[in-house]
This record gives sequence, C-alpha cells and structure tokens, in this order.
Amino acid sequence: MTGSRRARVERATKESDIVVELDLDGTGVVHVDTGVPFYDHMLTALGSHASFDLTVRATGDVEIEAHHTVEDTAIVLGQALNEALGDKKGIRRFGDAFIPMDETLAHAAVDVSGRPYCVHTGEPDHLRHTTIAGSQVPYHTVINRHVFETLASNARIALHVRVLYGRDPHHITEAQYKAVARALRQAVEPDPRVSGVPSTKGSL
Repeated sequence: MTGSRRARVERATKESDIVVELDLDGTGVVHVDTGVPFYDHMLTALGSHASFDLTVRATGDVEIEAHHTVEDTAIVLGQALNEALGDKKGIRRFGDAFIPMDETLAHAAVDVSGRPYCVHTGEPDHLRHTTIAGSQVPYHTVINRHVFETLASNARIALHVRVLYGRDPHHITEAQYKAVARALRQAVEPDPRVSGVPSTKGSL
C-alpha cells in the first residue's frame, strides 16, 4: 500500500453537480447534503459504518424527481472509491457483513476485483412501489438496486447485496446500505500479512 488513500471527485452535468471527498482511513466523520433527505441519511450511515471520512455535496433537479441526483451521486462516490484505493496493494480485498435491523436481515459481500459486477436480490416486491416521504423530496425505494449497481460499476468492484427477510421499507433499505458499508470496510482494510496486490495474477 502506497501513499494516501484519499480522493476528491467532481462531476457536473445539466442534471446535477456533485462533489465527493473520501478518506478510506478515516474515523467515520461524514457530512452529506444531496437535497434528498432520506438519501443523506443512507449515505451518512454508509460512511459512518465503513469508518470512512466522507463529504458529499450535491445539487440537482430534484424538483423533477430525486433519481438524477441519487444516481449521479452514486457514480461519483464509486469513482472516488476506485481512485482512493489506488494500486490496491496490501488490502484484504474481500469483505462481507450481515446486518440486522429489527425484523430485517440484509447481507452484502464485496470483492475489490477491478471487475465491476452487481447482484441485488431478495427485496420484497412492494419496494418497487414504495416511497419514503417525510420531506418535499421523497426517496423511491425502487432505486436501491440502481444505486448499488452504479456504485459497483464505478468503483470497479463485485458487489452482492441480498435481503434475507424484512417488512418495513425503511429498515430493508437501511440494512442494505449498512451491510455494504461494513463489507467495504472489511475489504479495503489493510492486511498486515499482505504487501503486494492480493491476487495470484499480480494485478487487480
């Protein structure tokens, strides 16, 4: 492992303007403002439970819908994660976590492989039609899958996320974000027994 494991990535389009700052060796200091309050809550949970220092600032066309801002933020977060990982030397590479949240149980597994792939399964059918309100900019849970697919693609990781069981849409969504956080924390953690790239090929 060489150098600082930090990244700052910006992305501006006609639909959104995103800045993400990420430190993989942080202590869980998180500041998130996307204009989508429930998504802020989820990204705060992700950064905190991964023990990353994470700052996210986003503005977007939320007056139309939150989709563009949520997706574009996942793009930039994934790019920041990939950049912060650098040469990937000395990391554990693999991570997984089960997270219970009341009646819900979710599981995530990560391989920092350099080969983007996402499997997302197990969400109850009603989450395709659920809106978590509580603000003027609601979060539609149908986008959960898209967030994880976008994150995996841009971070260049293999990510498997599954809901084993659950009823409450808030709990189901939050347990998944926390499971991803804990799996990422484990996967990017330095392994004192590994000095090079954790692959028999010699590269990731």
